[in-house]
Amino acid sequence: MREACQSGLDMGFTALSYGKVAFLGVVQGVTELLPISSTAHMRLVPALLGWPDPGSAFSAAMQLAALTAVLTYFWSDVRGLVSNAVAAVAGRPSNPHDLRLTIAIGLATVPLVVAGIALAPLLNACHSPLRSLSVVGWSCVAMAGLLAAAELFAAHRRTLQDSSLADAIAVGIAQVGALLPGVSRSGSTLTAALALGFRREEAARLSFLLGIPAIGLAGARELWALWGAHLDAHGWSVLAVGLIVASISAFAGIWGLMRLLERFSAWPFVIYRALLGAIILVLAWRGAIV
Repeated sequence: MREACQSGLDMGFTALSYGKVAFLGVVQGVTELLPISSTAHMRLVPALLGWPDPGSAFSAAMQLAALTAVLTYFWSDVRGLVSNAVAAVAGRPSNPHDLRLTIAIGLATVPLVVAGIALAPLLNACHSPLRSLSVVGWSCVAMAGLLAAAELFAAHRRTLQDSSLADAIAVGIAQVGALLPGVSRSGSTLTAALALGFRREEAARLSFLLGIPAIGLAGARELWALWGAHLDAHGWSVLAVGLIVASISAFAGIWGLMRLLERFSAWPFVIYRALLGAIILVLAWRGAIV
């Protein structure tokens, strides 16, 4: 088995076969952009199958797969935001709302960048206590409760046209919670947007658009760290398989989430997260998974 921990990075994925990484790529891709915590699944699924933990480096690098899916699905929105930003910089007429949303996306990224840099040594460390099953399990249960509260008490009437810089900053602060394994970036930002009164599908759209810089920076940073750790050719090829598979499954995950929120509510995710957290806690308590 190859050494899974190099230069302080948790790289358990290097010990997995291409088939196993492809399977985990599907799990990671689908759960990364759903409000159900990809980290919880990446701790639980390998443990149940008797596989090594793929490590935090794998999960972080998979952010690039999520970025690919978000950019592809929301390409018309992204193109509009970029073109309006360029027009504003060049002094040409631009859409005020799109320009405001572009600025909001930048502001929403700041809290996560600051917190991510401060906590990086602990988050990416080998055998980090933050990746313990108890932390992941309780995070899932807590977020299920917060998402349920947002469903019960929020108005669900606002659209992106009503969004403000204050909304973006609030969702950006909520995004910091995603650094804790088990919380989920999609889960924390969707919950915050719902609590601010946005319609369910609009809350998801705001969550994804605000997350583009954060997702991209996290993935790029992890690739740079892996390069600095001198990941060998086998490791890069295994990672590439995971990225390709995760990109496709992440797009399917976004499509499914948007259809569900347009027609129903976030309650299926509330129930699923609560059950997932409870299962993780019980199995960890019984010593069935480690």
